[in-house]
Amino acid sequence: MKTVIQGPLAGTTGGDIAAHALRACVHCGMCNATCPTYQITGDELDGPRGRIYLLKQALEGQPVSATTLKHLDRCLGCRACETTCPSGVQYHRLYDIGREAVVDQVGRPWPERLARGLIRRVTTSPALLGAALALGRAVRFALPKALAAKVTPRVAPGARPTTSHARRMLMLAGCAQSAAAPHFNAVTARIFDRVGVTLVEAPRAGCCGAVSFHLDAPHEGAAAARRNIDAWWPEIAAGAEAVVVNSSGCAAFIKDYPDVLRDDPAYAEKARVVAGLVRDPIQLLSEANLTPRRAPADPRIAVHEPCTLQHGLRLTGQIGTLLRGLGYAPQPVADAHICCGSAGAYSLLQPEMSGRLKAAKMANLNASQPGAIYTANIGCWMHLAPDSTAPVRHWLEAVDEVTRP
Repeated sequence: MKTVIQGPLAGTTGGDIAAHALRACVHCGMCNATCPTYQITGDELDGPRGRIYLLKQALEGQPVSATTLKHLDRCLGCRACETTCPSGVQYHRLYDIGREAVVDQVGRPWPERLARGLIRRVTTSPALLGAALALGRAVRFALPKALAAKVTPRVAPGARPTTSHARRMLMLAGCAQSAAAPHFNAVTARIFDRVGVTLVEAPRAGCCGAVSFHLDAPHEGAAAARRNIDAWWPEIAAGAEAVVVNSSGCAAFIKDYPDVLRDDPAYAEKARVVAGLVRDPIQLLSEANLTPRRAPADPRIAVHEPCTLQHGLRLTGQIGTLLRGLGYAPQPVADAHICCGSAGAYSLLQPEMSGRLKAAKMANLNASQPGAIYTANIGCWMHLAPDSTAPVRHWLEAVDEVTRP
C-alpha cells in the first residue's frame, strides 16, 4: 500500500513504523475473517482492513472525524488479524500510533474524557480498586445486573513460600490483579518455589502501563514503564533470570516497552533488555520438572486462551498441553481464537459489543460442562468470573491443585 506520512509524524520513528505497516498491507481482507467486531457488524470499517484505510487517511493528512474515531474505538486490540495476516502486517503498532494521532485531531467530548480518566485512576490503583470491589461485594445483591457482573468474587490468597533459592526471578504484582485477585500471585510464587525458584516482587513496581497507554494517556503509560524498569533494574543487574508476568495482557504490553520508549535515549536500551526477559509462566513451567502428587478433583476443564496469549505472546496450545500432562482433560472450545470482549477497559466503554462477545465466549467455554474454566489474564478473569456457569480460575491454580504437598 503506497503511503506518504504527513503532519507531525512525518520523519519521526513513529511515522516510519506506521508507514512500514501500511506498505506491508496488500488489502487481501483475510484479517476480516478473524476480526470479532467485523463478524458482529459486517461493516468494513469495523474490520482491520477498513481501519487501516482510516489510519492511512489520517496519517496522510486527510480530514478525520468523530466517525473515524468511533470505528477505531470499536477495535478490541486483540491482534487476531496479525495472526491471520499472510503479509505480517504489525497492525497493533500502526493502530497505537494512528489512533493517538486521530484523538489529537478530533478530540473527545468531556464526558468521554472524564470516563477514561476515572477508569485509569481506579484500575491502576490497587487501593482504590480494592475499596470499590469490597463495597461492590457488600451490596452486590442490590446492584443492577450489568454492574453486579463487574464485581469479582474474593478468593483467599493462601500462604506465600518463605524459603529462598539460588535461582531468582522478578514477578510483576500488577495493579488490578493485586487488588482483585492476589491469589494469582500467591499461587505463582508457591509453584515456582516447588521448582526451585524464588520470585521477587520489586516494591516500587506497579501497573504495567497498558491501561493508561490505551486510554488516551500514552505519556502515563510510558511513565509506568520507566518506573517498572527502574524498580527491576537492580535485580536484573544482580542476575535475575527473568521477569515472570502471570497476566498475559501485561506480559504482551511489557514486550512492547521498546516501542513505548523508542524515543527515550535514557530508557530505550533498558526497555529492550526488560522486554527480552519477560516470560509467561507457561514458558518456564513447560520446561520444569512438575510432578503431580494427586489426580485432579475434576479433570474435565475448559482452557480459555486470552488474545494476548494467542496473538500477542504466540503461546497457543501450551497451557492445555501442560495441564493434560498433569492429568487434566481439556475439552474442545469452539471459536477459541475469538476475543471474550474484555480487552482492558473495552467492556466498560463498549458494553454492547463486549456483551455479545462475552455471551458467545461463555456459551462456548461452558458447552462441554467443564468442572472449571482456566484462563491466563486478569482482565479476562474479571470479565468472565462473576457470572460463569463453571468457576473461572487462573490455570496456575490447576497446577497448584495437583502438585501441592
